[in-house]
Amino acid sequence: MKNTRITLKDLAKDLNLSASTISRALGNHPAISASTKKRVQKKAEELGFVPNSIASSFRKKRTQTIGVIVPRIDIHFHSLVISGIEEFAYNNGYNVTIFQSKDLLKREKEIAKTLQNKMLDGVIVCLGIETKSCDHFKKINKLGIPLVFYDRVPTDFDANKIVINDFESAYLATEHLIKNGCKQIGHISGSQTTNIFKARLEGYKAALKKYNLPIEESLILFTNSLSYEEGVQCAETYLKSSLKPDGIFCANDYTAVSVIQVFRKAEIKIPEDVAIVGFSNYPISKIIEPHLTTINDRAFQMGEAATKLLIRQIEEKDDSITSETITLKTELIIRESSTRS
Repeated sequence: MKNTRITLKDLAKDLNLSASTISRALGNHPAISASTKKRVQKKAEELGFVPNSIASSFRKKRTQTIGVIVPRIDIHFHSLVISGIEEFAYNNGYNVTIFQSKDLLKREKEIAKTLQNKMLDGVIVCLGIETKSCDHFKKINKLGIPLVFYDRVPTDFDANKIVINDFESAYLATEHLIKNGCKQIGHISGSQTTNIFKARLEGYKAALKKYNLPIEESLILFTNSLSYEEGVQCAETYLKSSLKPDGIFCANDYTAVSVIQVFRKAEIKIPEDVAIVGFSNYPISKIIEPHLTTINDRAFQMGEAATKLLIRQIEEKDDSITSETITLKTELIIRESSTRS
């Protein structure tokens, strides 16, 4: 026997009600009595009725779906952001579809083009490391699809943005090292084509200037992606250098952890010989010995805030919030890797 999909008309015929009454009862419309809703729901379950979400979307002119573009799902920061997005979206009746750019501009452009043709109510984006211009997202903007950027955000057009104050966070991290007696402080930085890592470098330098400490260019090391392996290379560079740091501020926790491990193998005591501060509060920061002082960058809250702002745009259709920037406050979490008695 051929399987056929149960329709509203089938339910209406079975219950001797109009199709519009069935639809309102299933949609929990206030004009329909509780007893009728219960009766309709029971019959729908009995017959295996599944609402036609596509038809419903056409009627509402919404799909209740949000697209999310992240650079890398395997980075703890982005996993937490996605968790925040999904939690807030689910609690407000939205589904989430995830796309991963792998930090590749070509892939990011292809995803953006795909999203222009998909039935999505809005898009949340973190730019990839290779992205310099956001022309590929301007088309989405022109189509009237609500758009929110988080963390790595564009500077070449107005859009909603959720960020942290990377400059201030880096300043606090460096100041903490200074207040713990460090005089020659190094910095392991991310790519300077990315604004957040530029800001962290500038915050580090500002703290040194404030306390009249030298900015030693040989102690500032640059990476492409702040990977664990790049952190090992930076640690080995410090070990070979004639000018050795007594404190290091790392632009993420992966590089900070790798430095701790390399230094400990070289019998350098942490924090007595070198105090170390990371950035992002990854789970490994509480596993490594000594536990890592770091910046809590509020990744989960960033995901929630981005989704809240996007849904506000979708549902209120308010032109006045097309270029709002929300800055979340970070927190310096002090642990054993930087605390000297």
